[in-house]
Amino acid sequence: MSETKGVLLPAYVLADESGSMSPYLSELSAGLTSLCEGLRAEPMVAAKLRLAVLGFSDDVQVRLAVADMRSEGSLPQMQIRGLTSYKAVFEDLLQRIPSDVQWLRSEGYKVHRPVVFLLSDGQPTDGRSWRNPHAALTDKAQTPTAPNIIACGIGDARADTMLEVATRPEFAFVAKAGTDLGQAIAEFFHSLTASLVASGHALNSATPQLVVNRPDQFTMAIDEV
Repeated sequence: MSETKGVLLPAYVLADESGSMSPYLSELSAGLTSLCEGLRAEPMVAAKLRLAVLGFSDDVQVRLAVADMRSEGSLPQMQIRGLTSYKAVFEDLLQRIPSDVQWLRSEGYKVHRPVVFLLSDGQPTDGRSWRNPHAALTDKAQTPTAPNIIACGIGDARADTMLEVATRPEFAFVAKAGTDLGQAIAEFFHSLTASLVASGHALNSATPQLVVNRPDQFTMAIDEV
């Protein structure tokens, strides 16, 4: 049997590209740049991660395919378009994640449970239709590669929706009332980078674990009443 190359954590960033995000395109781009540069600055951590960046609106578009940031030179470019289809997100991940995990295994790696970081500035425009693919994606009996999902809401995104999306209550966050959306986006990417770096370090320890940091100016969605 061939020797295992190592154990990887696939991390997916799902960024809202709907029309309401138009005023904040520069903050989205700056946040993604800081994320990629932050991982490149930590090559020992980046070696344990594979990063994908996906933009969602009416559909899902790949802005960065699953990549090793030690050797990836390009930066994700977001495009503002369309509405906010959560159904498109979870139908895409339901196909994408098992396929990516299978590919990484074929490359000789073992794979930790994937993690998804979702940033949305509004309520889904497709009603309740996203709940079935979300349920299928997060059911480990149906989808053995079911990811951990961290959901961060800003703007018009509601706490109860983030709680439904996140796979654990402590993985659901919403920006505090009155928080500038551009600042909230910056804080999301700052905490995302810190979470991935801390998780990467933890993967090298005797007790591998996923580390999730709450963004500044956000509160746990479960705290909202």
